[in-house]
Amino acid sequence: MKVLVVGSGGREHAIVWKLAQSTLVDKIYALPGNGGMKELAECVPISDMGGIIKFANNVDLVIVGPEILLAEGLINELPKNKGFGPTKEAATIESDKSYAKELIRKVGIPTADFNVFTTLESATTFIDRATYPIVIKASGLAAGKGVFIIKNISDAIEVLNKIMTERIFGDSGNRIIIEEYLGGEEVSVIAFTDGKDFIPLLPCQDHKKLLDKDKGPNTGGMGAYTPAVLTSAEVGKVIENIFAPCVWGIRKEGIVYKGVLYAGLIITSDGLKVLEFNCRFGDPETQPVIKLLESDLIEPILAVIEGNLKSVSLKWHPGYATCVVLASDGYPDKYEKGKEITGLEKVQEATVFHAGTKKEKDKIITSGGRVLGVTGIGKTLKDSIDITYNEVSKIHFDKMYYRKDIGSKNAKFQNPNVK
Repeated sequence: MKVLVVGSGGREHAIVWKLAQSTLVDKIYALPGNGGMKELAECVPISDMGGIIKFANNVDLVIVGPEILLAEGLINELPKNKGFGPTKEAATIESDKSYAKELIRKVGIPTADFNVFTTLESATTFIDRATYPIVIKASGLAAGKGVFIIKNISDAIEVLNKIMTERIFGDSGNRIIIEEYLGGEEVSVIAFTDGKDFIPLLPCQDHKKLLDKDKGPNTGGMGAYTPAVLTSAEVGKVIENIFAPCVWGIRKEGIVYKGVLYAGLIITSDGLKVLEFNCRFGDPETQPVIKLLESDLIEPILAVIEGNLKSVSLKWHPGYATCVVLASDGYPDKYEKGKEITGLEKVQEATVFHAGTKKEKDKIITSGGRVLGVTGIGKTLKDSIDITYNEVSKIHFDKMYYRKDIGSKNAKFQNPNVK
């Protein structure tokens, strides 16, 4: 079959990499793709909705990566059973965090206490009497950068003004959420769902902060490792107590959720609580998770579309996988592009997933904030970390930046389900 992967990031490169191993896939297209995907797929420089819909006539299956296109309704515009991902209505679980929080509250899923505000005046009145720390979130899409942990009222005022007055996130900041701060260890769980049944992927831990020791601003993610701190039995409880109520709550509104559902969770002293839901594969989490997936990726995707997920099971390679993101200096704010990347041919023991790159003649150059995701596998978590960083040391571009501590906090962790 001919498959189209929509997107240009590390998540999409990982999906393309896995699809290229499938005996069911004859041809892969990537729209618009990046410098690394060209080895596995035909990259076509189309990124607008109309162009994607038109190009989809050439393929049997369309896998949509970016949340913005799901939120804009790309799946709705494709022929029935051709697109993989939730509809525009279902994608509201990510595109409108205030909707998601209200749904979570309605169906009884544990989460932080919260309030939603639509004016600067009402939000300012609330923060005057808040107990700190608190969390302020833009309700709409913000590429993973719309969440702020606030320690005092002066910082709260500054962030509120940036979101609601300076409009740094545009219309995504028309509504904001102010919620209690939850302390604990974070973990992400992603699952396939056809609206009835679920198949979870391996639990993963993302590293959102730009700097070592979880300092600095939020980013789209600076690295991740898997399997993280939940056992398979605990993941089963997440499906039962969090995923199922969420999907059934959406179904009660007349919306069938089909695709992948992502839950950002935190392990508190009161148990697991939901920080956020996303409507797509995580990035960079997909990169280490896909590396450990032994099964054919196409099978659960087709089963989701056909509503037959119950017939599918997944197999996993043993061990752990760690992904370290190499970023342009200045990310997540302003950064320079056009830096030549060298040393990629020296990487032997890890897979390099491209994100912000493009190919010019025989050179790979930077074209984004998050440039590469280097992902290695090891028998233990520490092994995978060591292998990955050893391979990272072989790559260079001007002013390259990466965190030096991905996975290190839990380097001695041994998941009892990993043989």
